[in-house]
Amino acid sequence: MFNAEIWASLITLTTLEIVLGIDNIVILAIITNGLPAHQREKARIVGLSLALVMRLLLLFSINWIASLVQPLFVIWDQSFSGRDLVMLAGGLFLIFKAVREMHEMLEEAGRSETERRVASFANAIAQIVVLDAVFSLDSVITAVGMARQFWVMVTAVVVAVIIMLVASGAIIRFIHAHPTVKMLALAFVLLIGFALVAEGFEFHIPKGYLYFAMAFSVLVESLNVAVARRRARRGTAPKAD
Repeated sequence: MFNAEIWASLITLTTLEIVLGIDNIVILAIITNGLPAHQREKARIVGLSLALVMRLLLLFSINWIASLVQPLFVIWDQSFSGRDLVMLAGGLFLIFKAVREMHEMLEEAGRSETERRVASFANAIAQIVVLDAVFSLDSVITAVGMARQFWVMVTAVVVAVIIMLVASGAIIRFIHAHPTVKMLALAFVLLIGFALVAEGFEFHIPKGYLYFAMAFSVLVESLNVAVARRRARRGTAPKAD
């Protein structure tokens, strides 16, 4: 319990789980965007709570998780495991979701809030559950590979999801408030989808590359938002005589 190596493992794994959770938050923002404003907060809490439950259930099924990385069949010298199939299905779903949302965002441009498409709460939660399963599997496999103690894995996952729950509200509201940021988030979802498909074919793209690209894009977009706000304030400021 007081071993420095164990605590270092806990801190490292918790940090990594939080970073991996960025995908969850971005996709949660996209899915909840189609809901009425009064349902978005509830969907966010339900979605992240389900993510925590999913991760804990998978952690308690470590033997089954280990079996998922074993090859099931081979096609043209390419082997596929249960994990590969989940990554492929999740990646294709995200690509479809991102392209569809981009198309609908372009179609809805200029329409009033009442004219825009409104998704059902049950449909949104169903999509969140499916994607929670995909990202939880990746998260738990990472946890199992990094930590030896079971309590370290559980603690890291619980702390990471709690931090995501606290921080996600502001992030999601920011994405909803800025259409250009939403388009950027959709581009992230598309990128994540392609990365998952690549993972399904055992072509591993370092996560650091993806997150650096996301962070750089967010920085540029934040500067654009800041410039737009400053121009708006100057435009509304009273002119001196």
